[in-house]
Amino acid sequence: MSLPPRVTVVIPCRNDAQFLQPCLEALAAQTHPADRVIVVDNASVDASADVARALGAEVVDEAVIGVWPAAARGYDEAVSGTDIIARLDADSRPHPDWIARLVRAFVADPHLGVLTGGAEFYGAGPVVSYLGEHWYIGGGHFWIKKWLGIPLVFGSNFAMRVRVWERVRDQVDRTNGKIHDDLDLTIRLRFADGVRFDPELRMPVSARPLVTQRGLWRRVWRVVPTFAASWPEGAAWRRRELDGRHIPDAAPGVEESWTAIDEGWAPGFGR
Repeated sequence: MSLPPRVTVVIPCRNDAQFLQPCLEALAAQTHPADRVIVVDNASVDASADVARALGAEVVDEAVIGVWPAAARGYDEAVSGTDIIARLDADSRPHPDWIARLVRAFVADPHLGVLTGGAEFYGAGPVVSYLGEHWYIGGGHFWIKKWLGIPLVFGSNFAMRVRVWERVRDQVDRTNGKIHDDLDLTIRLRFADGVRFDPELRMPVSARPLVTQRGLWRRVWRVVPTFAASWPEGAAWRRRELDGRHIPDAAPGVEESWTAIDEGWAPGFGR
């Protein structure tokens, strides 16, 4: 009998001590515990590092401010002695079976390289939560899938095999703290990496970026510099060349729908 894959959870964190504690407590309550939990302290001036250490996490420092520099540092630290790198944010609240779902999915399909899921927003009213889940996150998944041909990797809820990170670690714009790290990672991924989206793999995350118009639009418009930083790699024609295959367009007069039979969906993974 083969051993289960070793899982390291990476959490970029900057001045998020109050959110980090319940996040780490939720990780400690997993039915399948992580082998390692790495908190990347991104020049915090609060008690984030102390909270992490008190709850048993490893703490590494990253002085370059930004989610991408912090996340990349965490992935680099996780490579040694790990099979799967899982990622969430300090304000994530993973369900007790989150890691167990990830492990089952990767064991079931050796070709699966990246598995991502959706969001459940807490800390806001039902309207904001609905718009965040269906418009902000859901819309991002829909349009990125149509443009890139693979699902959007959601930074608060995904996992990848170490081999995937080893392939892209020098291709991503990892020192750029002004772009979406998860979108930049998605742009560098290929069909051969085995990227899948599981709609049942859901992550409770804070609705704080959505409660103000300024915060929401800042995140939405950050898509532009993210694509600009990777251009022309993010262009559909360029991705077709790199993948060596054609991404089929919808038939004339037929509206393309993103359903469970789409090759990017994985409704059975993680069950």
